[in-house]
Amino acid sequence: MTGPAPLKLEANVLVMGADSVGKSALTVRFLTRRFIGEYGDLESIYSHSVTVEGREVLFNIWDFPYSQEQTDESCVEEEKRMQWADGFVLVYSICDRASFNMIRHKVQHIKAIKEYLGLEKLPIVIVGNKRDLHHRRSVSSEEGRLLALSMDCEFYEVSAAEAYHGTLLVFHGLVDKIKESKMVSKKGTGIRGIVKSMSAVFARRRTDSL
Repeated sequence: MTGPAPLKLEANVLVMGADSVGKSALTVRFLTRRFIGEYGDLESIYSHSVTVEGREVLFNIWDFPYSQEQTDESCVEEEKRMQWADGFVLVYSICDRASFNMIRHKVQHIKAIKEYLGLEKLPIVIVGNKRDLHHRRSVSSEEGRLLALSMDCEFYEVSAAEAYHGTLLVFHGLVDKIKESKMVSKKGTGIRGIVKSMSAVFARRRTDSL
């Protein structure tokens, strides 16, 4: 006699990175297996169910364009996105050192916000994209691995243009970390879940309401 089917896992994933690193291409390759090379500066939210290790996972993936203009309003909006997310995919191009240099700051920013919410586990995956353009490489694989290790993140180097399998590893690996994170949260008092669900609506008012 078989037991009840496991509940569907919902994973809110924020995809971040500089312009032209392949954030959207990576996301769409994972969701559709197709590669599309050119994307406009459009903010996109995708919802898609896949099976990961026998369990259905509903991915809500938020892909938004990078803005160099850091206004108060844009900072508040970015914080709301970070509060919403269960996990993060931070993408850089191996051909663009500036996009790689951004990653450390982004990880530190995410951790500061999540620490403010009292979260213990923080699933972040760092992805070096455009591996197929190795002749234009300006960031070595070792640099990517060392950065991820120093920031306690997972690391993958992929080519969204060449292969679907690499993108699959990225998102499936992130789901494993999100599952661990959710298990840790359930062992707590439960207040973190309440704070997390309210934070996207009430933003900075959360500490006043506790």
